[in-house]
Amino acid sequence: MPPFDLSIPAQLTAALGPDLLLMGGASLLLLWAAWREPSQAHQRAVGYASMALTIVVGAYAIWSLYQLRSATGGPIAVDNFRWMADAVILLGTLFTIALSIDDNERENIPVAESHVLVLFASSGMMLLAAAQDLMIVFLGIELMSLSVYSQAGINRRSARGAEGALKYFLLGAFATAFLLYGMALVYGATGTTNLADISSRVTRLGLAHSPLLVIGIGLLLIGFGFKVAAAPFHMWAPDVYDGSPSPITAYMAATVKAAAFAALLRVWMEAFPAAFAAWQPAVAGLAVATMIVGNAIGLAQRNIKRMLAYSSIAHAGFLLVALAAGSTQSGSAMLFYLLAYTLATFGAFAVIIVMARGNDRPVMIDDFAGLWSVRPWLALGMGIMMLSLLGFPVFGGAGFFAKWYVLQAALQSPTPQTTLAVILVLTTVVSAGYYLYVVMVMFMKPRPEGSIAPGATPALTRAVVVFSVIAILLLGIVPDRFVRLARAGIMHAVPTADAAPAATASTAGTATP
Repeated sequence: MPPFDLSIPAQLTAALGPDLLLMGGASLLLLWAAWREPSQAHQRAVGYASMALTIVVGAYAIWSLYQLRSATGGPIAVDNFRWMADAVILLGTLFTIALSIDDNERENIPVAESHVLVLFASSGMMLLAAAQDLMIVFLGIELMSLSVYSQAGINRRSARGAEGALKYFLLGAFATAFLLYGMALVYGATGTTNLADISSRVTRLGLAHSPLLVIGIGLLLIGFGFKVAAAPFHMWAPDVYDGSPSPITAYMAATVKAAAFAALLRVWMEAFPAAFAAWQPAVAGLAVATMIVGNAIGLAQRNIKRMLAYSSIAHAGFLLVALAAGSTQSGSAMLFYLLAYTLATFGAFAVIIVMARGNDRPVMIDDFAGLWSVRPWLALGMGIMMLSLLGFPVFGGAGFFAKWYVLQAALQSPTPQTTLAVILVLTTVVSAGYYLYVVMVMFMKPRPEGSIAPGATPALTRAVVVFSVIAILLLGIVPDRFVRLARAGIMHAVPTADAAPAATASTAGTATP
């Protein structure tokens, strides 16, 4: 079947089809969730229905990847980058709900609405991935953020959860103010909020070094820096990740980050290519600070959720390297990295859920001592997740190629980012200190006498671990297929450090009117 040539009246609805389906389905599930008294049976039923809806929306997004095309610019993108980002977001959504069904039962959280909040947050993320207008970006961020704020404190018996949710809400609202003010300044400088029009006017009117535009870009970078937990805007992450339920922590660390980076890349590469010389040093400096801070402080952590929080910060720095490169490979490298990181992060948190003892007690790395002797398959799975996050060849599977593609994007940039590539390699070596420590504890430390072995792994949690391991290893063997799909319709590179023609402002697949 040939791709559809969307007619003008139906374009916007067709382009937003998966998003509208997810929002409409989530609204119906919210009514069902609130209809009955909270119970474990009800939360499981709503969870299974939410998983089914996510799978249907995912199938719709994949269908759209091959069928929907448009030839004119507009507020909603229908290029491959958008659909592949949707696939990563929906995969994280499916994993989150699957883990939450089991974790809610173990932690005695009978709130069925928790699954629906994940769906609403994901619909905001899908808007972010599709946004080619700053107003759509803001709507997506707000829909995502408000839902995730609620999820962070969903366990009302957890003091750490309440503290983390309050910090997340207050700092998130503060960061949103920066984001909104930055959008206002960009609008004031260019007279438009459409990304392609912004780029065209910056080039045509010579606004690349306009103070109003540069300050607006800086404020946008601060707002996005908070959403991706880049240093020095990362202060909220360790406490929020540690206090939230483990499935929600994984969701914030991987899926929220994926959506924020998808929007960040699109805004920067489509709206501001002509201002590359103004924003590239700031993004590069942010990447260096984030890589160093995340990996250096991660070495000192013994609480595994806090360790993975600083790991998440470090990975944000690696992803910022791809953005700073501004090359044709930046988009596909970033998407592949986000996919590999999503698989490894959810797999690791699935193991943490099995290891948790309840009673709001944090899981320490030493709790994994001798895990190989009592749960060998669980230890093997966790080992593969750690090696993937490290980027270890062969056994790290997709994690190795994820960093390899980012390095290629940096080195093949129109202005090669050799220094960033060197720092990325050096900080990756530093990260081995805490990733391999977890592996050493599991396989080389004896299990303490009298310690209680982890309980049986629930079915859905086991499925997440198995799927993550298999996908990581398979993508480590055949990574090119995903990269080719992501690269089609991706933003073009910034051709010089000083200016870029207006043609670089649009994607090859472009968007709806």
